[in-house]
Amino acid sequence: MTSKSMRSFAIGLIVAASMCGAVYYFGPNEAESAQAVEKPSLDEMKNMLSSEGYIIYSEDEWREQEAASKAVKDSAKEKDKEVTEKVKEKIIYRTMISVTSGMTSIDVGEALERAHIIDSKMKFFKEVEKKGLSKNLRPGTYEVESGMTMQEIISIIFK
Repeated sequence: MTSKSMRSFAIGLIVAASMCGAVYYFGPNEAESAQAVEKPSLDEMKNMLSSEGYIIYSEDEWREQEAASKAVKDSAKEKDKEVTEKVKEKIIYRTMISVTSGMTSIDVGEALERAHIIDSKMKFFKEVEKKGLSKNLRPGTYEVESGMTMQEIISIIFK
């Protein structure tokens, strides 16, 4: 590039920057244009929102709506409680347990726990030990269900 072309380019930049600065400082002010817009009145805002599909409530109307919806929810909860109280079902598991030779009362308790007949194999073991029946375990197949008490299950398996 020659010095003349460089000088011309620099003068062009100065002219462009000066024009941008003049428009920025002497052009229309944004604050003046913002003040020209009027705020709509309360009724105009309500009409505009209603025409767009919105529903407008006063504070008192809103509280009434909330109270009504709460009353409906409460009555629905009460109905659900009544239905669940009427329909309380108890699931009873029934199984056939096979006792083989060499099994201990802990093994039997573990099998009963896996079949959802009893809650704890250790409770079963402790109950058998407390009654002194651990040596009375005989091989065989026994039918038990979860509705039975621990004593009933022990009396069936340890005859």
